[in-house]
Amino acid sequence: MTAQTLDAYGSEVRDAVARTRDVVAALHAELPRWGLVVWTAGNVSQRVVVDPAAGPGPDDLLVIKPSGVTYDDLTAAAMVVCDLDGGLVDGEGSPSSDTAAHAYVYRHMPRVGGVVHTHSTYATAWAARGEEVPCVLTMMADEFGGPIPVGPFALIGDDSIGRGIVETLQGSRSPAVLMRNHGPFTIGKDARAAVKAAVMAEEVARTVHVARQLGEPLAIAQSDVDSLYERYQNVYGQA
Repeated sequence: MTAQTLDAYGSEVRDAVARTRDVVAALHAELPRWGLVVWTAGNVSQRVVVDPAAGPGPDDLLVIKPSGVTYDDLTAAAMVVCDLDGGLVDGEGSPSSDTAAHAYVYRHMPRVGGVVHTHSTYATAWAARGEEVPCVLTMMADEFGGPIPVGPFALIGDDSIGRGIVETLQGSRSPAVLMRNHGPFTIGKDARAAVKAAVMAEEVARTVHVARQLGEPLAIAQSDVDSLYERYQNVYGQA
């Protein structure tokens, strides 16, 4: 089925698309800033939501980077708009090769408003081993509520990666998954939250790796993990 063009949508949707393009373009700059990507690898997407209070609507769209474009050239105008089948709705370039995976996540996880994929060094090294990052740091308990899990191996090009992400993260408190032999994908209520999770995933993957060079890290009791997660998610920060 051919996707509609953006002109087929109402002005409220088009305005929301413009805002989302600005957000997604700005957040792509955070990936090289935090050392999470090289060259043109990696991507950020955000679901287009007209009314945040109402949540996703019937005309769901996503904004994502075009394929193979350098980060210096990722302006808001360069961002592409797709429907949740991955069909191009608006934009000059071809959508990211990971668009089908992002779209699958949005279709099957309505609470998710942002998805990020990177090839950050340490998180990807754990993915190459097919090994979850154990929860041995309080900052992991805070952000991930437990270990960072490993998802199955999947080829790029269709929604196989998306299926693996959803199967692994449904029922998990972790906003990150290490897709085996590939790299980390993160989710969040919006793209900013997903970028934060990507930054944190790389940080804890690096720290736990360093700790293992010195000896076996000490586990945190599950009851303490639960307490730390509850506090960070519901109490920490400004009201």
